[in-house]
Amino acid sequence: MTLKTTKLRDAITFALVAGTTTLAGTGAAFAQAAPATSMDNPTQLDRIEVTGSRIRSVDAETSQPVLVLDRDYIERTGLTSVAEVLQRISANGAAINRTFNNGGDGSSEIALRNLGSSRTLVLVDGRRWVSTLTGSVDLNTIPAAVIERIEVLKDGASSIYGSDAIAGVVNIITRNDFDGFEARTHLGQYGEGDGERNTIEATMGSTTDRSNVVFSLSRVEEKAVMAGDRTISEDPIIGLGSSQYSGYSNNGRIWNGDGGSLIVPPGAPPSGLAGNPRYALEDTVPFGPQYAYNYAKDNYLLTPQTRTALYAKGRFDISDNLTFRADALYNERRSEQQLAGFPLNGGVSNDFTMSGDSYYNPYNPLYGGDGREVIWSHRLTEQARVYQQNVKTIHTYVGLEGSFEVGSRYFDWDVGYNFNKSDQEDAQIGDANMLNVAAGVGPSEVRNGEVVCVTAPGGDIIEGCVPFNPLSPAGGVTQEMLDYILFTAQDAFQNRSESFTANLSGEITELPGGMLAFAAGVESRKESGFDRPDAFVAAGFTSGNSRQPTEGAYDLDEVYAELLIPLLSDVTGAQLLEFSLASRYSDYSNFGDTVNSKFGFKWKPIESLLVRGNWSEGFRAPPITTLFRGRADTFTQFGDICSEDFGGRNDTIAANCAAAGVPDGFIQRTNQGEGYFGQTIYPFSLGGNANAGPETSVSKTLGLVYSPDFVQGLDISLDWWSIDIENALSTPTAAYILDQCYAEGLQEWCSLITRQADGQIFDMQLVPQNLSVIEVEGYDMNVRYRMPDTAYGGFTFVLDTSYMSKWDSAFTAGDELESAVGNYYQNDPNWRLRANASVDWSLGDFGMSWTARYNSGLNEACPFISDDPSDPFGLCSDEFRRTEDGADGRNRLGATTYHDVQFRYNVPWNATVKLGANNVFKKEPPIAYNAFANNFDPQYDVPGRYLYMEYVQRF
Repeated sequence: MTLKTTKLRDAITFALVAGTTTLAGTGAAFAQAAPATSMDNPTQLDRIEVTGSRIRSVDAETSQPVLVLDRDYIERTGLTSVAEVLQRISANGAAINRTFNNGGDGSSEIALRNLGSSRTLVLVDGRRWVSTLTGSVDLNTIPAAVIERIEVLKDGASSIYGSDAIAGVVNIITRNDFDGFEARTHLGQYGEGDGERNTIEATMGSTTDRSNVVFSLSRVEEKAVMAGDRTISEDPIIGLGSSQYSGYSNNGRIWNGDGGSLIVPPGAPPSGLAGNPRYALEDTVPFGPQYAYNYAKDNYLLTPQTRTALYAKGRFDISDNLTFRADALYNERRSEQQLAGFPLNGGVSNDFTMSGDSYYNPYNPLYGGDGREVIWSHRLTEQARVYQQNVKTIHTYVGLEGSFEVGSRYFDWDVGYNFNKSDQEDAQIGDANMLNVAAGVGPSEVRNGEVVCVTAPGGDIIEGCVPFNPLSPAGGVTQEMLDYILFTAQDAFQNRSESFTANLSGEITELPGGMLAFAAGVESRKESGFDRPDAFVAAGFTSGNSRQPTEGAYDLDEVYAELLIPLLSDVTGAQLLEFSLASRYSDYSNFGDTVNSKFGFKWKPIESLLVRGNWSEGFRAPPITTLFRGRADTFTQFGDICSEDFGGRNDTIAANCAAAGVPDGFIQRTNQGEGYFGQTIYPFSLGGNANAGPETSVSKTLGLVYSPDFVQGLDISLDWWSIDIENALSTPTAAYILDQCYAEGLQEWCSLITRQADGQIFDMQLVPQNLSVIEVEGYDMNVRYRMPDTAYGGFTFVLDTSYMSKWDSAFTAGDELESAVGNYYQNDPNWRLRANASVDWSLGDFGMSWTARYNSGLNEACPFISDDPSDPFGLCSDEFRRTEDGADGRNRLGATTYHDVQFRYNVPWNATVKLGANNVFKKEPPIAYNAFANNFDPQYDVPGRYLYMEYVQRF
């Protein structure tokens, strides 16, 4: 293996030299045990404040399971973003990340319990962060440099925090009370010499008796990995080679030529004027598979981005009982995705055929042709499609907090204003201006030695028009033509969140088990946002899908109360017995009000055993996109139930179709031919639904925490959890709408369908509705063992696992539930078991950590099934599997284990050097034939060993 980046090679060399020199100069090392981290102790028995409760308590272990990742743990991962750290925890499912290229936008999210990122609430310092228009939070807006720890509440918490806390809560705690100066750098890359990451951070703080201030500046640069540079992603479908390449060749293609499809091959001899070549019929050859285009290699496998952040946080004690707090953050992300050049065409899926009078048309009557209009295509590899984002996030919080005493009772209070805004500017490069394309392939001829656009043969010249030759061989489209037909779309997005909060907590009265405690508070919040597409995109004049602007806002007022009721303590059979109650009232401007409550308990029958449980209601308010989305084009595959060649057609359907005006003998027509239910010719409409209501849920947990007296340093926790969601928001498919209209006779569904006079569906409104149900259940187990210190150093072992026993869903409440556990669907791996196991060793100034990350195997439907066992495709593991319903081929995605290692050494000048490798054994992800674009799901690691060096200097 060769390290191609000189900077990384030099940095590692420096680290090794520094370590060797120091060891030789200091002699014997001092034995020193590494402090236990929060990740090392998931039960968190020593914490004071825990996410999931507003009540401050000496015993911080609540009735709800909380996982804490502290800064030491984050730094041991060798990762440069908080999103990557969170996406590796065992309770996480599938969420968007940097491996999403086609369909990604540079954001990264978390989806606890595989319930979608919009059902996981993300807080920063206990306060809401700005969400996207779809209701999720882009974790890339939060720089890793400012994080002190991350608390993950693996339970519902709408009674405490309000909307979105269905699957759980992620609370990111920023650095506080830092004193001194710290500089950090990270240099890394894959063994293949790509995917470089460079990070530099500087943090300084100052503390006095009455104040503290912290500043942090960071920059992260993460470069791309190309799909063509990995075997698993260099072809559209691995194992099928060029048979899956695109018919939209990078050579000019004629789809309606004499004798069939024709193509202008590379090196074809041009005819016509010098500098303006055209190609005669004799220059073309029949299209064959050798001219199909491998578009996969042009895509990013890992998308690049750069993040720059400035953070400040301060506290000033106005008096002994009154404190002013403020913090602010500015984060800028620049990210990019890349796809192969646009598969531009005229007449295949649109009306932009080449005029018979075009200078470049080989059938032009001037050349002895029949003057036919040419159906054409040309993949514009002369310009890749590039999508760029510039996202600027601003956060500000100011508040007062204090305490007071009434009698012998102490109370804490706080009031504050929280403001978050994210402004995003997108550039789309490589899409075509279809108005100019149409003009460019219109009539053209030679005037004064130049090819010009004309209104008709011998007619007026069209000023500003550049004749376009889509029949050029690969790379033959001139820059002048590209400049005329291409344009850069400029889109703008904004998300804004603004809230006022006030909280009060304290003790009420003495109970047998301790003090009856409470917390109560109010919140007033407003959410707003918009999506303003480029005017050309909104008008539908581009080669891509059009969409209309989205803009909307809603506000809400909330009030909550929480009680902690300690009934017993220090008695036989109940070293501790306490209950917790909470309820929250929320009043939304769009859908009305809702009340959500919870009940929890903690019981210690003996000192070393804690039994805990919780029951809670939850809800998720519909986000701005769901409510206010403007019409957006979507091209979907569907079968028209009214078509006479539809297989499931019956007398009821035929009668309802006739009553709706569908003519006799109607046959669905698609751009792929009659009788084939392919992608619709006309774009259907995705849109918002202002009448959408909230999703509702009920969560239950029951677990135990065991710390045996006879094994010091051992902690074990086991929790059962269950989440049932009703009224889940989902968008009906075209097939479902057609079935409800014509098979069930429900007119409210028929109103979503628009047909032409000939019966062809011209439009269909696809809008989200509260239809679906989801039921999930499983177990979490955490084991932590810190051995007594030995002469060989200190050892800590950690196991963090999540077992999914149930993940059932139904599109509507009346449908039969279907299980997804252990199955793979596109961008949706439903692992039965995920686990992280680690061992950490420290001896004096030396340390090492080893982590194994495990994902269980999955099954997916086999998309390649041969009818002849003697001639199989040979791709799926069980291609000829049969069930009672017939052929049901299946492919097995094997279990995957990744290994990460890090070595660290504290050098004498108050610095630390770290060397690490993630995916040490270069484990390849399992091939998934239903995966989109890359032959493996983006939740798996990008193939290759990632090597890195970190240097931390403290002053």
